[in-house]
Amino acid sequence: MSKISCNILVVDDEDDILMAGRLLLKQHFATVQTTSDPYKIPALLQEQAVDVVLLDMNYSTGATSSKEGLHWLKQIRQISPATSVILMTAYGDIELAVRALKEGASDFVLKPWQNDKLVAILKSACLKKSSEEVRTAEAAVQNNTAYHYGEFIGVSPAMQRVYQTIEKVAGTDANVLILGENGTGKEVAARALHRKSKRSQQAFEKVDLGAVSTTLFESELFGHAKGAFTDAREDRAGRFEAATGGTLFLDEIGNLSLALQAKLLTVLQGRQVIRLGTNKPRPIDIRLICATNMPLYEMLREGSFRQDLLYRINTVEINLPPLRERREDIKLLAAHFLGIYSQKYDRPHLHLSEGTLRRLSEYHWPGNIRELDHAMERAVILCDGDELQADDFYFAPGAAAREQQQAPGSITDNDYTLEALEKMMVQKALVKHAGNITHAAKELGITRTALYRRIEKHGL
Repeated sequence: MSKISCNILVVDDEDDILMAGRLLLKQHFATVQTTSDPYKIPALLQEQAVDVVLLDMNYSTGATSSKEGLHWLKQIRQISPATSVILMTAYGDIELAVRALKEGASDFVLKPWQNDKLVAILKSACLKKSSEEVRTAEAAVQNNTAYHYGEFIGVSPAMQRVYQTIEKVAGTDANVLILGENGTGKEVAARALHRKSKRSQQAFEKVDLGAVSTTLFESELFGHAKGAFTDAREDRAGRFEAATGGTLFLDEIGNLSLALQAKLLTVLQGRQVIRLGTNKPRPIDIRLICATNMPLYEMLREGSFRQDLLYRINTVEINLPPLRERREDIKLLAAHFLGIYSQKYDRPHLHLSEGTLRRLSEYHWPGNIRELDHAMERAVILCDGDELQADDFYFAPGAAAREQQQAPGSITDNDYTLEALEKMMVQKALVKHAGNITHAAKELGITRTALYRRIEKHGL
C-alpha cells in the first residue's frame, strides 16, 4: 500500500491512544510522530514541517472543558499557520465543534474513533494542504515572490542556509569553493555571488576545467603569444586576464591533474600570469570561485589533490544540498518548470495531479534539479490530457528495485557513504527492538524526534 507523503503529529496524554494512533497511521502516512506533552508542540513544529496535528482537547486530570485543546489550537495556528489541526475529545458536542472550527480547526473527531473515518479525515487534510501548496507555489513562481533567491527557487532550511552564506560572502573578494552533486546549481550559486558582489558590472568568466585538455590548459587560462605553438597565429589573452576586474569561475576543479594544480597555484599565489611564449608577467585582479562534485577532502587524503591549493581556493565553502534533502522545494520547482514548458509547448491548461506530486516528492532524484527539469519537459511533451500523471514521467530504472531488494540493515559493497551507514544502523536498531522507537533511539544514543527524522530521511 502506497503511503501518503504527509507528516502527522499526534498529541494526547494517554499512551494507549498514542500507540493505537501510531500503529494505525503508520500504515497510511509517511511520517507519524507522537507526544504526550503538549508543551513540546512548539519545538516539534520548529524542528520540521508538520502537515497535520491530531490534537487531544483535554490534558489535566479530570479535565472535560476542552479549554486546553483550544489553547493549543491557537498556539499551533500562530507558530505554523499552514499546519492543519484535527481536534479529538471524548466529550465533544456540536457547540464545541463549531467553536473549534471557527478558531481554525480543520475537522473534529470523537474518541474512541473509527479507524476508517479517522484515516479518511487525515487523508483529506493532507491532500487539501498539498493542493493549496501547489497553487501557492505556482502563483509565487509566476509572481517572482519570496520563493526566489536570484535564480534559485526554494524555501527549505537547507537552501535558506545557502542564501545566508551567499549574502555574507558576496560583498567580499574571498575565494569561494562550491561543493555539490551534479545538477544542484553550482553555477547558479557562482553567478549569484558575482551578481551581488562589488564586481557585478565587470566580466563573469566561466571555465569548465573538465572540458579543457591538458595541452590547452595554459593557453586557455593564461593566454599565449603569436607563434608560441603551431596554431598560435596571434596574441591572445587567457581567461585570467579576461576576468580581470570581475569574477573567474573554475568549474570541475577536481578534474585537474597534480601538475596542472601546481601551475594554477603558482598563478593564484603570485596574482599574475605569464602568457605562453613570453617571459612578461601580467598582473591579474580577479575574484575566484571554484566548484566541483568530487570529494576533494578524500582526494586530499589520497594525495590526488594538493592541500595548499585547497586552502587557497576555499576561504569560504558553500555546500549545495541534493534535491532529496530539500523535498519541500520539489513542488515549487515542479511548478516553476511546468510554467516554463507549458508555455514553450503551448499547453496552457496543464496541471499536476495529487498522485503525481506525491511521486515527484518521494523520488530520489539522483540527477537533482537538472533531472527534474528534463523530466518535466519530457512529461509536458508526451502527456495526452491536461493533467500530468506519474506515468508521464521518466524515473531512473532500478532505483526503487534496489531499495526494495536490499535487505534491512545491509549496504552494498560499493556504498560505504555515511548516509548508507546511518541508514543501516537505524534499520538494525528498529529490527532489534521490533519497531519500538523509544528503545531504538536509546540504543542509537539519539532522541526519539531525531530518530523519527532519520526514519523519514531514509524512507524506512
